[in-house]
Amino acid sequence: MPKKKILIFGGSGFLGNALYKELNSYYNTFATFSTDNTTFEKNQKFYQFDFEQDPVTILLENIQPDIIISAVRGNFTSQIHFHNELISWVYKNECKIIFLSSANVFDRFTNYPSYEYDKTLSESVYGHFKIKIENALMRLPLHKHIVVRLPMIYGHGSERVQEIKTLYHLKSPIEVFPNVVTNATTVSRFTQQIHYLINRNKKGVFHLGSKDLTHHSDLIKGICDILNLKSPIFKKVFDSNDDRYLAVLPKDNTLPKYLHYTIDDVVTESIKI
Repeated sequence: MPKKKILIFGGSGFLGNALYKELNSYYNTFATFSTDNTTFEKNQKFYQFDFEQDPVTILLENIQPDIIISAVRGNFTSQIHFHNELISWVYKNECKIIFLSSANVFDRFTNYPSYEYDKTLSESVYGHFKIKIENALMRLPLHKHIVVRLPMIYGHGSERVQEIKTLYHLKSPIEVFPNVVTNATTVSRFTQQIHYLINRNKKGVFHLGSKDLTHHSDLIKGICDILNLKSPIFKKVFDSNDDRYLAVLPKDNTLPKYLHYTIDDVVTESIKI
């Protein structure tokens, strides 16, 4: 039986490249890289592609992917147009799309964590943008899409951990939100979970993150401790008088126990193992 063909849009980005490395040994995996990144030019499974300018249909017809993973970043309006093109192609072809969304689709709700089929409502531009693409995807037949909602991403090499290190070495304050209750994930945990969803041919909406919650300030302090950052400067930002939740937890679409992890695991994986 031939291997599934997977096409990752945004394969030169941090998440997209991590997914490529996780999936490439198991599937016939292709990816795109941005026009300003020449690192991938010699890799024949990477295609130079600018979603804001290049027509996507030519690439899709050439590769004929079974699964599309969207990990692109960039202008929100252009992304909406790009995803509408992807959705149109997926609807007409034997293909599934996996869209990486965010906990921010629930950032208007503050009193409790959010589950897969809760109503989305956001007060941020970023959250509104993600909701718009989610709603378009959900007009596809159920077996043709997966919406993956992610909390904040940490782990070794992640942008957030790099930022903590940079601010510390500059002796600049690191922002923490003492009243924000959240969960989190790491790059390695995220890629393992996506691999599982593909392997088991899953469909629908999935919340991928640690099974437990913590205050944002405690999470950042824990990461600083494990990185051995002595006496970091914290800037406490209180955006509400009471605790508010920005967390996505699974209820209907759960993963097997071997893919579960905790906030302590997220903290531990902030250093290279």
